Formats: sequence, C-alpha cells, structure tokens
Amino acid sequence: MEIDPAVLEETQRGTLAELLGIRFVEATKDRVVAQLTIRDALRTHGGKLHGGTIMALADTVGATATVLNLPPGAGTTTIESKTNFFAPGQEGIVRAETVPLHRGRRTMVWQTRITDESGRLLAQTIQTQMVLA
Repeated sequence: MEIDPAVLEETQRGTLAELLGIRFVEATKDRVVAQLTIRDALRTHGGKLHGGTIMALADTVGATATVLNLPPGAGTTTIESKTNFFAPGQEGIVRAETVPLHRGRRTMVWQTRITDESGRLLAQTIQTQMVLA
C-alpha cells in the first residue's frame, strides 16, 4: 500500500528533516525513498556533503519506515546505526532508499543506501530501531 509522501513530510515539520530539506518521494511499509539537494550549508569545509548529513538522512528514512510498521500506540527510537562511506557527495540531489532486514516485535533493522543522481553509491547505513510500547 502506497503512503502519500506529502503526509510524511507534514509529520517532519519543525524537525531536523525539514531543516536539512529532506523530501519523501515514495513510501510503503516495505520501502521508503527520500532525497535532498546538496547545498552549501550541508557541506564540509572541504566542499563535500557532510557525513553527518548523510547519517541524518539515513536515520530519518529508517525511522520513518519503522513508524509505518509500528503497532497502534507504539513509538520508536534508534538504538544502533552504522554507516559505511564509499564516495563523496558533491553536487545535485542525493537519494536514500531503505528496506527492512528484520521487522520484529521489539526491534526493526533497516538498510539504507544513499546514492547520487548517477546512481553511484555514496554510503550505506544499517540501523536498529527499538519498538517502544
């Protein structure tokens, strides 16, 4: 079942996701895709996309995917996150796509791939989300 990306963006108003400019483009319980445009405020002193921006993008997308899979009344928090960086983001739009590796009653694990406009892999994050009753 497709979830309206505009609804997801509305839930992010006033948060770091909005500050970073994260835009949701696709969402189901099995896959969430978001993107952001690289701009000067998101770069390192060396001019590349900051790794913290990439990690925040991945965390936002993985947490959002978890929320879409929670039972009624439950919440979530990230309890572990590991990111491997492969190439620097330099210009344009980066895309984050997350898919589940595990969806349990107490934890969910998501794998997020961050790519540039050419499809080049910039980073991969695996995060564990705790399900809060």
